[in-house]
Amino acid sequence: MSGKPKYSKGIVELATSAAVTLLFVSFVLFGSGGFKYIVNSSLSSDSKSYTPGPMSVEDSSKLLNLTPTPTPTPTATATPTSTSTPATPSTPAPVVNNAPPGSGYNRQSVSTDAGVFTVSLIASDIASTRVIVDTASTSDCGSNCPALSLSDYVSRNGGFAGVNGTYFCPRDYASCAGKENTFDLLVMNKDKYYFNSGNNVYSGNPAVIFGNGYVRFVTAGSQWGRDTGVNGVIMNYPLLVFNSEIVFGGDDDPKKGSRSFVATKGGTVYIGVVHSATVAESARVMKALGMENAMNLDDGGSTALWYGGYKVGPGRAIPNAIIFTK
Repeated sequence: MSGKPKYSKGIVELATSAAVTLLFVSFVLFGSGGFKYIVNSSLSSDSKSYTPGPMSVEDSSKLLNLTPTPTPTPTATATPTSTSTPATPSTPAPVVNNAPPGSGYNRQSVSTDAGVFTVSLIASDIASTRVIVDTASTSDCGSNCPALSLSDYVSRNGGFAGVNGTYFCPRDYASCAGKENTFDLLVMNKDKYYFNSGNNVYSGNPAVIFGNGYVRFVTAGSQWGRDTGVNGVIMNYPLLVFNSEIVFGGDDDPKKGSRSFVATKGGTVYIGVVHSATVAESARVMKALGMENAMNLDDGGSTALWYGGYKVGPGRAIPNAIIFTK
């Protein structure tokens, strides 16, 4: 039978309702993109116009039953905990201390008008300390003279502290060939023997006299006789501080080095070393420490300080030394 196909009213209404529902659900679930998909899927590949086509009930059912895939909630990435590296503790700057110890050993920084200097020093009560000068030789010696380490001097006298003594001619100096370990300054040792006495009758070099319960500084050896009633006498130069005033302002030697000294303040006697200083700077350190009197001793490779062991040195073997005993 020719002519247009006839549909029942129920079927038309069902198809129309399904199409509308499909478009509505597509728009709700997928937005305009879903709507375009449904529309475009009905376009022929060579068609420019919209031609609605029939959709099966099965396809409609599939679209109506689509459940949108939930958008996954991003998992929060844990922020890595930074591992702090412990800071390397810095070495504290030396504490400046211009007060010398009342007794025993101390190493401290001392502030002066010429800068800050490190000082190693030993303090002992004059009233309870016997200070002596010991020598490796028993009498005057003009060549190839004996010498000992500072620790040997301390040990053989039962001492508790010591420092190197006078300038001398070291064996390792080429200029000292034929007069090795000799010294030409006035020294009275523990055996009451005066070395180089005849050469220093009119000496202008300063000296320190160690008696029972006192220490005396003189600006020139000529001011001192040959008294053997004292415990020791040692001459060297220069005098650094006298009666609390600096008496050595410097010379033409700018070289810095380790500067040994013997000094007094009140009822305390000191021996020690000023590190990396000129002799003039050492005098300023003595003044800053409040020393009333101080004399420079030998330095350089002979420098040594002993208190229960070497605090400075040991240095080379030396012909004489200052020793603290009880």
